[in-house]
Amino acid sequence: MDYAIEMLNITKDFPGIRANDNVTIRVKNNTVHALLGENGAGKSTIMSILFGLYQPTSGTIKVKGKEVVIDDPNVANELGIGMVHQHFKLIDCFTVTENIILGMEPKGKLGTIDIKKAAKRVEELSKTYGLNVDPNAKISDISVGMQQRVEILKMLYRNAEILIFDEPTAVLTPQEIHELMKIMRNLIKEGKTILLITHKLKEIKEAADECTVLRKGKCIGTINVADTSEEEMARMMVGRDVNFSVEKGEAHLKENILEIKNLCVKDVKGLPAVKDFSLTVRAGEIVGLAGIDGNGQTELVYALTGLCKAESGEIILKNQNITKMPIKKRLKSGMSHVPEDRHKHGLVLDFTLKENFIIHCYDSSPFSKNFVLQPKAIDDYADKLIEQFDVRSGQGKNTLTRSMSGGNQQKAIIAREIDRSSDLLLVVQPTRGLDVGAIEYIHKRIVQERDAGKAVLLVSFELDEIMNLSDRIAVIHNGELSGLVYRKDIDENDLGLMMTGSMKKVEAL
Repeated sequence: MDYAIEMLNITKDFPGIRANDNVTIRVKNNTVHALLGENGAGKSTIMSILFGLYQPTSGTIKVKGKEVVIDDPNVANELGIGMVHQHFKLIDCFTVTENIILGMEPKGKLGTIDIKKAAKRVEELSKTYGLNVDPNAKISDISVGMQQRVEILKMLYRNAEILIFDEPTAVLTPQEIHELMKIMRNLIKEGKTILLITHKLKEIKEAADECTVLRKGKCIGTINVADTSEEEMARMMVGRDVNFSVEKGEAHLKENILEIKNLCVKDVKGLPAVKDFSLTVRAGEIVGLAGIDGNGQTELVYALTGLCKAESGEIILKNQNITKMPIKKRLKSGMSHVPEDRHKHGLVLDFTLKENFIIHCYDSSPFSKNFVLQPKAIDDYADKLIEQFDVRSGQGKNTLTRSMSGGNQQKAIIAREIDRSSDLLLVVQPTRGLDVGAIEYIHKRIVQERDAGKAVLLVSFELDEIMNLSDRIAVIHNGELSGLVYRKDIDENDLGLMMTGSMKKVEAL
């Protein structure tokens, strides 16, 4: 059997945790091989070993049958291994071409960098693999999905034969996910081999040939994807049966908690992003906000939370006008916020986990007394959240947040915000980067908040999540409200039409 990659009996120890425990993965040439596992199962660690970012404690790596030592990413590149990281490694103020050639700039006459030559090569690669990327566009001006294509081009420019995708769809819209699957198939046709790290079962079924399942650092087995159901894969990953449907009863509506009245917000370029938008969220209901990425959701959430100012209109929280209120005061007035970007707005990465848990309330009882922090109260609170929400990390509450997996960082934010039990829970992409077991638990907790009489505004690009959780669905298109319907009165097809602006339906007021 011809294997592109063999990772044999790999063990990796970190302080306080064994991330990989005697794991063996064999990847056949010209196939998509998925690596499936819960958050913190050791998926990203073993791929980082393959890419030379970590050294294994023990074990052997073979590339195309030959034993190798990969002690840094440059060695991986020389062996034809490239990696698209979960959090992209791009410089915003550089162009696409400048990012791609960084570190191996082509020299022209007099030792200058030949950007034109590089841009031409980038354009050729883009056409060959159907990526449709503008080599001269600035990174800050292109969508997240396009940025990911730039990362793919970076690998192809370096002649990578084996491509590692680490949670590639965690930041993509459904449309971009579908495009990425097409790109992967093109890459395989051109003779590449792909390692796909994910915990989205649908994507594995759509794209992968074989799948290796990890659980708590151990290898559970390798399966043929075509012969295995999603339910079986979920059971292997989590160790129990997983309920894919959300159980919830009828909503019991109470008073208005959030009222958005004729809100107008501009984007960072000063262009109108939210236009005359009005919506009410009541206690005891979940309102899902659906829309294609880039239609004003981000600016709407920023205005609600105080991260940007509203040009006009009003935001009323529990009968109090908070339109011009500072961020911290809004949170104290009864708002919890799970942000879209966990690194930018959710966590201080160089704080410990327990410090991030008390980031909103470090100055109040029981965490502070006479302006002095109370370590025991902080530790007890952190232990409670870690246990309730199954937040996994090497050194527990004292772990530096930066060193945790993306999924466990997300769980930490959700634990903190849900536990605050505010009157309004504003959750944006709450299950981004989470495995099926964690998604099941988070959905259950969001429904519990609703049933406890809280108002929930859910912003998500996952249509399944919007359809499963919402009592009413609001649709935003081009910054305007293009739909407001009861969940029971809508199907995915009509919802898609409203998201593209082809249909308007505002009746669930």
